[in-house]
Amino acid sequence: MSKFSELINQDKPVLVDFFAEWCGPCKMMAPILKEVKDSVGDAVSILKIDVDKNQTLAATYQVRGVPTLLLFKNGKQLWRQSGVVQKNDLISLIKSHQ
Repeated sequence: MSKFSELINQDKPVLVDFFAEWCGPCKMMAPILKEVKDSVGDAVSILKIDVDKNQTLAATYQVRGVPTLLLFKNGKQLWRQSGVVQKNDLISLIKSHQ
């Protein structure tokens, strides 16, 4: 099993941020994700995946644009959205899947 598969197979929500270093909106997501982590603490794991360094993984999840956020729990994809997502929306999403 790959490391990524192990990470998303937790029984708590795992938020995956597919991003690229050159992407402006991705840079806007970084402080939002930090605030989300500060708010919900250990209730969620947050993974950042650089699409340029992990092209196979990005292709597996059909990530066409960045940033793309996916929420997993027990290995199942529960939610997906491309673009910048606001802090309160992410916190509500995470709490609804705890």
